[in-house]
Amino acid sequence: MFPQKKFWLFGLLLLLLLPVNACSFSSQDTPVKPLITGAIPDQDPEQLQRLYSKLADYLEAELGIPVAYKPVTNYAAAVTAFRVGELDLVWFGGLTGVQARLQVEGAKAIAQRAIDDDFTSVFIANQNSDISPINSINGLDALKGHTFTFGSQSSTSGRLMPQYFLQKAGVTLEEFQGKVGFSGSHDKTIQLVEAGSYEAGVLNSQVWRSRVEQGKVNLKRVKVIWETPEYYDYHWVIHPDVKERYGEDFPQQVQKALLNLDPSNPQHQEILDLFGANKFVPSKGSNYARIEKIARQIGKIK
Repeated sequence: MFPQKKFWLFGLLLLLLLPVNACSFSSQDTPVKPLITGAIPDQDPEQLQRLYSKLADYLEAELGIPVAYKPVTNYAAAVTAFRVGELDLVWFGGLTGVQARLQVEGAKAIAQRAIDDDFTSVFIANQNSDISPINSINGLDALKGHTFTFGSQSSTSGRLMPQYFLQKAGVTLEEFQGKVGFSGSHDKTIQLVEAGSYEAGVLNSQVWRSRVEQGKVNLKRVKVIWETPEYYDYHWVIHPDVKERYGEDFPQQVQKALLNLDPSNPQHQEILDLFGANKFVPSKGSNYARIEKIARQIGKIK
């Protein structure tokens, strides 16, 4: 009888351990809903897919829940998807982050890159244009009468802040030659100005420097003519509904995971490099009060 009893006890032990090992993402046999991440599509889609796939893997390991990346078609779609609860954690620009938090009560800004405290835009021009480098905001009036493209209509660094600086220089959109363009992304802005489709344009300075370092910009065809003063820009925003699914302290857990990305760890460094970041730091909604004020002045927020 003793061997049979020993076998029975061993079998019981296996049954007790099996649910723990077989369902790491479940609680009481109920699968955990994945955390859905997203981002404004400010760069090449392939670059974004690579970046957010690696980040999803990292967050999944750190948080102990399934994490998935869901691409969107444009900036406005990212805000809408967050508003209706299709995205839980989104990498927004300054303007889209403000729009999202105004539309979702309880949404919080939790992290940003260290460089987002003092972000800038660069105005660029085709080398064959007669546009020379300028030294101050007032020099932007030299763009009058030229063709010009912004990035996305809802981009902070590719539209909102550049338009604000143009207005300070007394330049209205009607004073450009023809209708101003909206390329849709920073990479596309470079391509259009480089090709001569527009004589000048404006984009995120971090993307510009990254593409130059990667050898993806033909500096014989396009040049920087001015870099703007600094402003706050990109940040992570988390949806309040995650507290119901994962616990009241879940936003703090996500923030900690982002802040723990360590450049001394090669895998973490790869993620940080893809973000153009040295590290992530805490953020808060009040950082973007100026962005909201300017957006209301320009009519992007009513």
